[in-house]
Amino acid sequence: MAQIYERYSPIVYSVALRVLGDTAGAEDILQDVFMQLWRSPEVFDASRGSLPGWLAVITRNRAIDSLRKRRPETDITEVVVCIDPDLASRAESTRALEKIRGALGGMPAPQRSALEMAFFDGLTHTEIAAKTGEPLGTIKTRIRGGLMILRKALNP
Repeated sequence: MAQIYERYSPIVYSVALRVLGDTAGAEDILQDVFMQLWRSPEVFDASRGSLPGWLAVITRNRAIDSLRKRRPETDITEVVVCIDPDLASRAESTRALEKIRGALGGMPAPQRSALEMAFFDGLTHTEIAAKTGEPLGTIKTRIRGGLMILRKALNP
């Protein structure tokens, strides 16, 4: 567990810090995420993705939940998540980013936009539907289809 923490805590902390914008909150999220992994390691399913990716998604979700629990006086205008995965080498990281950019570039604009709002802005499907004026089912279909395209691009 110490090796996992040492290797992946920078990813978890940076995602939490990007979403929350404050170090104390990011440290709390960091502790929560690794305590969850410590208490329930079976929650992570390697057949569904990599550990760094899973940690980043869990962290992002926890941080967004934390933002939503804050009092309304906190202005949340823009949440940007940038993850630099700890892949085996820089070359692998570059290839993965190229695949993701290529897959996103090949998507129709409405699908790409829905994915960006969900993952980078932290909006729920309902919030995206309200913001775009599109039906909720359409938004869900676009996001699911986009995720399938990204999965196929990363795991050919």
